[in-house]
Amino acid sequence: MSSINDLVLTNASMVTMAPGANGYTVSAPCNIGIKQGRIDTLSQAPIKAHSSFNCQGKLVTPGFIDSHTHLIFAGSRADEFEQRLNGVPYQQIAQQGGGILSTVRATRDASEAQLTELALPRLDGLIRTGVTSVEVKSGYGLTLDDEIKMLRAAKALETHRKIRVTTTLLAAHALPPEFTGRGDAYIDYVCQTIIPLVAEEKLATSVDVFCESIGFNLKQTEKVFQAAIQHGLKVKGHTEQLSNLGGSALTAQYSGLSVDHIEYLDQAGVEALANSSTVATLLPGAFYFLKEKQQPPIELLRQYQVPMAIATDLNPGTSPFADLTMMMNMGCTLFGLTPEETLRGVTCHAAQALGFGNSRGQIQPKFDADLAIWEVSHPAEFSYFQGAPRLSARLVAGELDYV
Repeated sequence: MSSINDLVLTNASMVTMAPGANGYTVSAPCNIGIKQGRIDTLSQAPIKAHSSFNCQGKLVTPGFIDSHTHLIFAGSRADEFEQRLNGVPYQQIAQQGGGILSTVRATRDASEAQLTELALPRLDGLIRTGVTSVEVKSGYGLTLDDEIKMLRAAKALETHRKIRVTTTLLAAHALPPEFTGRGDAYIDYVCQTIIPLVAEEKLATSVDVFCESIGFNLKQTEKVFQAAIQHGLKVKGHTEQLSNLGGSALTAQYSGLSVDHIEYLDQAGVEALANSSTVATLLPGAFYFLKEKQQPPIELLRQYQVPMAIATDLNPGTSPFADLTMMMNMGCTLFGLTPEETLRGVTCHAAQALGFGNSRGQIQPKFDADLAIWEVSHPAEFSYFQGAPRLSARLVAGELDYV
């Protein structure tokens, strides 16, 4: 095997996002050698490579990771947004056929190819903010065929853009109309029919549940987790968004990758996370859009050193935002996070939330060469200034993708 690298990035200032204070410190200009899609060498000395790219002193970060999205869906709920602002109660909107079930109907009516095509402009918005990896959930199909259609549409995004897609089965997102009043029967359908086939066809790597008073209870959530693990899938949780049911602690008990939303998480829940490897994922877009008042327990998460990820929660109903740096700004302004915490939240901690903590989210030898090159002098800029284009180029698996 040749010792010569495939590509070298020269004159690169970087923040590695490795653990510790040095990970957030901008380095002196150096060279990044890349071989077979991975970072091979970091050096201030010249590196032999078949090709080179001069970063001209620009800031290089790990590629950003959006670890929680509902990117695949059809239809729009802008009309509902307008109705709510005009004083129409959500219950009335739902009774008129609106709400999540309107997205379910539109998604069921769309083909796999249509769902992929509809998602591309949303994905492009994320890419423009430095995203190289994105998690995409199902959950607007709620039947075997439609959930599979969504997951396949998500995977197809990789054939249209330089992006890494991680798929998550969220069939336990809402109760479909054909199961009205029969929540336990629907959970049995998810566990006995949907999960086994999704696992067999390798359409997802994890399973998520909306554990909430308007979603599924603890017993139902645990049943889904057990089925997922039985079929070799990881688990995640939409937990403690509207109330404290204990879903985060349950997810940690099952070695979940992450618990997401967590506005109502209490100290016992934080302690459970601290005793596991489960990441706390903050979704400030939904908090902002829904005008929520209950903030996540940031100080407790810091005190117990629970890693915090930040994601867009991109979806048509509660977080219609395709901009990860905007979420970083919201994390600072709404939750009081520091710019370093938000940058870790979209790099190393987001990687951990997807199960890639040892291969993505840091600029280190042997890590994937997923990188972003920026017209930015200091990493606090990502959480500070919004709207102006700053991304010069991305690398996904060592391949340059110009903006």
